[in-house]
Amino acid sequence: MGLIKVENMEFYAYHGHFKEEQIVGNRFLVDLSIETDMQVPAKSDDLNDALNYQVAYSIVKEEMQIKSHLLEHIAGRILDSLYHNFSTIKKATVKVSKMNPPMGGKMDRVSVTLSR
Repeated sequence: MGLIKVENMEFYAYHGHFKEEQIVGNRFLVDLSIETDMQVPAKSDDLNDALNYQVAYSIVKEEMQIKSHLLEHIAGRILDSLYHNFSTIKKATVKVSKMNPPMGGKMDRVSVTLSR
């Protein structure tokens, strides 16, 4: 078993509950962790035998372009798409963070983490 991590993917997107958030947009960070069997690619050195994390990044990027009201919804869609595209995933975790959220006080971010 092995662990792939794609960390601190940064996107500018238009997610949020408030109308203004969906107009102005905000910065988001996404962290991805995927557990998969890596025995074959560890020996073969062949990308065709591995879970291609460039494709995983493309999936995250595509899902981040779809407007959503909730971080939970974004994270759930990312997991759905990853499992749809990669049959070798044993467990995946995605963390979606909204930077400087409009919550009435100073804070770096608010985050949601989902695992499946």
